[in-house]
Amino acid sequence: MKQKIKVFSFVLGVLLLFLILQFQFFHKDTWRSWSLPLSGKVIYLDPGHGGPDGGAGDQEALEKHIALSVAFKVRDYLQEQGAIVLMTRETDKDLADPKTRGYSRRKVEDLQKRLKMINSSKADLFISIHLNSIPGPQWKGAQTFFTPYFPENKRAATFIQDELIRNLENTDRTAKVLQNVYILKNAKKPGALVEIGFLSNQEERKNLMSVRYQEKVAASISHGITRYFTDEKSIK
Repeated sequence: MKQKIKVFSFVLGVLLLFLILQFQFFHKDTWRSWSLPLSGKVIYLDPGHGGPDGGAGDQEALEKHIALSVAFKVRDYLQEQGAIVLMTRETDKDLADPKTRGYSRRKVEDLQKRLKMINSSKADLFISIHLNSIPGPQWKGAQTFFTPYFPENKRAATFIQDELIRNLENTDRTAKVLQNVYILKNAKKPGALVEIGFLSNQEERKNLMSVRYQEKVAASISHGITRYFTDEKSIK
């Protein structure tokens, strides 16, 4: 009798395992949608500068390198949440034609191509990543900027800024309107620009060069993006 009960229990266990595997196989899209909050969302990341355009900083700490490093980390976080992530650049280069001569002409062409990539895509959101530098060393803190042309812009910028404040614990800056940035002004997709810190502030410069700090910045941006898509909180 005991032997029959053991055999029955074994068969029942195998049957249950088979049913679970079958459910996950035939309903994998539903399973993934339930477990991955950004499943199906397309997000464009735009690491600033590149190539001959180093951006802010110096050879020890250049904006173009740090922005790209943080963008890769944001990409990893977003992909773990199920997002499809595109990037305007993945190497140390600008997007101008190699034959184009002159820094100003290359800069204009680079920005035009970045904008075209974003506008012609199926992106649900784009995020430009930059670093700040000004003559005064006292200024510090990450800040997110947006244009008021899409109501979604303020929502995305606010959630990202909230996460930067909460996770970095070194800024009380708020999301701010900025209307004179080419990509923000001309984008046909919702988006925001994140200035992740000041290279002109020695303490923040040291942090921004740290892989651990870059991870915290990237996690903050990623969490803000996730909240943008999933949090029902209204932004006034």
